Amino acid sequence: MTDGRRTMLALTMGDPAGIGPEITAAAWRALRAGDGPVFVVPGDVALLSAHAPVRAVADMAEAALVFPDALPVLPVDLVRPARPGQPDSANAPAITGSIERAVRLAQAGQIAAMVTNPISKLVLKQAGFPHPGHTEYLAELCGVAGQEVMMLACPELRVVPVTVHVSLRRALDSLTTAEIIRCGRTAAAALRRDFAIASPRLAVAGLNPHAGEGGVMGDEEQTIIGPAIAALQADGFDVTGPWPPDTMFTPPARARYDVALCMYHDQALIPLKTIDMAGGVNVTLGLPIVRTSPDHGTAFDIAGQGVADPSSLLAALRLADDMARNRGAA
Repeated sequence: MTDGRRTMLALTMGDPAGIGPEITAAAWRALRAGDGPVFVVPGDVALLSAHAPVRAVADMAEAALVFPDALPVLPVDLVRPARPGQPDSANAPAITGSIERAVRLAQAGQIAAMVTNPISKLVLKQAGFPHPGHTEYLAELCGVAGQEVMMLACPELRVVPVTVHVSLRRALDSLTTAEIIRCGRTAAAALRRDFAIASPRLAVAGLNPHAGEGGVMGDEEQTIIGPAIAALQADGFDVTGPWPPDTMFTPPARARYDVALCMYHDQALIPLKTIDMAGGVNVTLGLPIVRTSPDHGTAFDIAGQGVADPSSLLAALRLADDMARNRGAA
């Protein structure tokens, strides 16, 4: 939902024992009087009222009205009061309930996009949560399981890990030509639709040191990655590679592409977080809705101390706003 001026978003509660409540309050203070997006939080009223003035609301129209004066909250009650830095799996239903509420609002067109505060995969797993993380759960809720692709973005770099939340050994075993092609197609489509890049340029990373150096240091570039690049090029995409992973993230190299397809999680996330940890945003591609999140975790070790940096959350809210507007204009 957008009125052409201020886009309405939903921001999930995240783990209530983490830094989500305090960075939510900080983001509200930063945006309440400006011209950026506004947001509603499906979350626990008592939890959030400890950090900001809060108003329980019933719908998006009411949320937009109260946003300049109070943080609008759609009540989702915790089972037990949260204590900063002490996660409790008893509150898992409220954590996932907040996510589900935001998805339903997006599907109904009542919000333009959703932004998710950090969750703890361990806490949810202890409560029987079957998904590796947010990304896979959102795809299931949206009815597109298996089509999701994770992108990390900051002003200087966008990266897509082809294999994501699995061990490095399993990532190497599960890397396939078909999966590289799928991620490349999804990334290119998203860059056009959500980032307004008419002719996206994709750079594909090698897997091995020096991109295998002609097979001397491994042949995956010839047997897995090269055929994927050829297939994407045959489909008309602007794709180059395989690039040596140790040189493709320098400033001159980054100027030559719009997104880097990386073969495993840390190959993608280490350079992005090194370049811009505070401004990095996690984006889920391949969904029928827009979803972003900060690129950091729950930070239980500093929760409740008033030192959490809201920069990544603010970047996620602003990028969700931009993506929703681009998608609406498409």
